[in-house]
Amino acid sequence: MIDGAPKSPRRAFNILPELKQGYDNLRAHKMRSVLTMLGMIFGVSAVITMLSIGAGAQQKMIAFIEQLGVRNVIVEARESTDNQTLQRVRKLSSGLSFKDFRAIQASLDGLAASSARKRLVPTQVRPKPQGDIPTAYGVAPEYERIGGLKTTRGRFFSKAEADSAEAVAVLGQAAAVSLFGVDDPIGEFVKLNQQWFRVVGVAGPQLVAENDVAGLPAQDRNNVIYVPLMAAILRLEDSQNFNKDEIDGIYLTLGSSGDVTAAGTLVRGLLDGSHRGAGDFSVIVPAELLAEQERTKQLFEFVMVAIASISLLVGGIGIMNIMLASVMERTREIGVRRAVGATRRDIILQFLTETMLITISGGFAGTIVGILLSQLVAYLAGWSTIVTGTSVAVATLVSIAVGIVFGLYPAMRAARLEPMYALRYE
Repeated sequence: MIDGAPKSPRRAFNILPELKQGYDNLRAHKMRSVLTMLGMIFGVSAVITMLSIGAGAQQKMIAFIEQLGVRNVIVEARESTDNQTLQRVRKLSSGLSFKDFRAIQASLDGLAASSARKRLVPTQVRPKPQGDIPTAYGVAPEYERIGGLKTTRGRFFSKAEADSAEAVAVLGQAAAVSLFGVDDPIGEFVKLNQQWFRVVGVAGPQLVAENDVAGLPAQDRNNVIYVPLMAAILRLEDSQNFNKDEIDGIYLTLGSSGDVTAAGTLVRGLLDGSHRGAGDFSVIVPAELLAEQERTKQLFEFVMVAIASISLLVGGIGIMNIMLASVMERTREIGVRRAVGATRRDIILQFLTETMLITISGGFAGTIVGILLSQLVAYLAGWSTIVTGTSVAVATLVSIAVGIVFGLYPAMRAARLEPMYALRYE
C-alpha cells in the first residue's frame, strides 16, 4: 500500500496486527521492557498510595465533624491553668456562665434543643478503672439528641431525674469496659469522688479526634460518664473548682429553618459583648468546619497528585529515551516496512502502540502495587486508608496520557525516516 492510497474502514481501525507486533517486540527485550515500566509502576503506585492515605485521614475527620452535628453550634470555655493569665482574664470576664446560656437561648431563633455542660475529672472512681480515669460530663437530657448519642444498653436519664439532680449515670462505651469489663453495668453503682451514681445506660461508640479541632479539645469521647448537669455541680464540685467557669460548654441545635452560620455569628457577638473581649471561649460551627475540610481535601488531593506525578514524568522521559533508542535500532526494519507499502500512519501507530503497551501495563501493575502499599501502610502504621475509584482512574488516565505524550515524538521521528535512507542504514 502506498502513501495516499485509500484504506478501507476495516483496515483503518484494525490495530490487532500492531498490538501483536508490539507485544512481540517487547517480549523480545524483556529486561529492557520491565525496567522501562518501573517508572510508571512507581509513579502510579505513589499516586494511589498518597491519595488513599489522604482520603482515609480526611474521611475520618469529616465523619468526626459530621458526628458533632451539622445543625449544631458548640461553645467551649478556654479555661487557663496559669494563675496569672486567669487573673488577667477574670478582670474582664467571670467565664462562661448560666447567664450566658440563658441569653443565648433568648436571642437565638429556631433553637430546637440546648444543653449546658460541666466537665469534671473525678479524683476518685470506684470500681477502679483499668485505664485512664473517665471524665464526668454534667449535661441536660437534650444532650442525647444534640450529641447524637445512641444508648446500646439501658437508657439516658430523664428530665425529671435531671431536674431533681438525681445520682444517675450513663457510661460511655470505653468507660463501661474500663469499670465493669464484660459484665452488664445496668443497675450497678459507680463512685465519683464521694458520691455513688446508679448506672442507667451505656452509650454507643463515638468517633474520636486525635488532635484539637478548631478550639474543640481532643478527648476520648468514649471514656466519659454522663450525669445530670445539676448533679455534677451539686454532688461532684469541690473547693478546687473555685477558679473554674460556672459551666464550660454550651451545645445548641437549630431546627431545619435555622441558619447555622448566622447563629454562630450571633453567639460569638453575644459572648464577645458580655465577656468584654476576654477571648475566654471558642465558638465551633461544625457546618463551617465541614465546608472548610472539603476544600482542604480537594487542595490536598491536588498537591498529592502533583507531587506523585513527578514520578510519572520521570517515567515518561525514560520511556521516550528507550523508544528513541528503539527507533535507531530498528531503522532498517522501518525502511523495509515503508518499502513494502506501510504508510507513515502505520509506523506511528506501531511505535505508539508499543509505548501504550508499556504505560498501560506499568499502570496496571502500579495500581496493584499501590493498593497493596495502602493496605500495608494501614496495617503497619494503624492509619485509615481508602483506595477510591477516583485515585485509580486518575492514575490510569495519567499513565495513558504519559504514554501518548512521550511516545508520540519517537513515533513521529520513526515515521519521518526516508525509506531509502532507512534501508541503507547499518
